[in-house]
Amino acid sequence: MTDSNAPRTAAVIGGGTMGAGIAHVLLAAGARVTVAEVSADAAAKARDAVANSLAKAADRGKLAATPNDLLAALSVVDTLADLPPGAELVVEAVPEDAALKRRVLAAAAGACPDAVLASNTSSLSVGALAEGLPGERVLGMHFFNPVPVQPLVEVVRHGGVADDLVARAAGWAEALGKTVIVVRDSPGFATSRLGVAVGLEAIRMVQEGVASAEDIDTGMRLGYGWPMGPLRLTDLVGLDVRLAIAEHLERELGPRFAPPQLLRDKVGRDELGRKTGRGFFDWS
Repeated sequence: MTDSNAPRTAAVIGGGTMGAGIAHVLLAAGARVTVAEVSADAAAKARDAVANSLAKAADRGKLAATPNDLLAALSVVDTLADLPPGAELVVEAVPEDAALKRRVLAAAAGACPDAVLASNTSSLSVGALAEGLPGERVLGMHFFNPVPVQPLVEVVRHGGVADDLVARAAGWAEALGKTVIVVRDSPGFATSRLGVAVGLEAIRMVQEGVASAEDIDTGMRLGYGWPMGPLRLTDLVGLDVRLAIAEHLERELGPRFAPPQLLRDKVGRDELGRKTGRGFFDWS
C-alpha cells in the first residue's frame, strides 16, 4: 500500500540480500526505486532478487499490490552516475568496508544533490563515513535481515547531522512499516554491540564443549524467548560478516569482543553459514 510519508524517489546502492530487501520495502510503500550495481550482470541479478522477494511476500499475502505492478517502479543501473538526481533518499547497502562505503556515498552525494544519504552499516562509525561529505545529509539506517520481515530500523545519528533530518529518516522508516530506535554513533550502535556479544559467547561455548549449537540455540529460544538462537542467526548473517564486526569492535572497545578461534577457523574453511551451505548448521 502506498504511504504518502514514504520517499517518492529512492535509490539503493548494492543489490545483494540487504539491498534487494530494502528495495522491496521501498517499492511496497509506493516509492520509485533505482538499484545500482557494479555491472549489467549484477544489476540483472539484483532485479531478479527483488522480484523473487516480492513474489514470496505475495505468496504470504503480505503485498497490497501485485509484484508486477511494484516492479514497474523499479530501475536497475550499473553505474552510480545513473542514480536519479531527484532522489530523496539514497541507502548504501554494500559490504562492510569503510573505504568502499565512503566511495559510494561520495558518488551518491554528487549524483543526488538533495538526497538524504543513509548507510546500512551495522557497526562502522557513521561520522567517519561522513568525513569529506556534506555530513549534515549523512546518517545511518540499519535494516535487519530479512528486511521485508524484520520490523526494526536503527537510525544512527552522528554529531554533524541535523535533528530534522533524523526525524525525516525515522518517519520514512515508519512509513515502510518499521519500528524505529534512534541511537548515537558509537561502535556497534545498540543492536550489533549486544547481538555480537551474545553470539561470540555462544561460539565460545561450542568451542569449549559446553553444549551443541542446537542445544544452545534451543535454550535461548525457549528459555529467553528469542525467535532465533544466536548461532543460527550467525549462520544467517554470515560468519565472515560476524568476524569482521567482531574485529572492528575489538579494535574500538577492547578484548571482550575478541573473536573466538572457532569462528576464525570456520571462516578459514569457508563455512560461512547459509550462503555457503554450512556454518554452525547444515544448510545444504
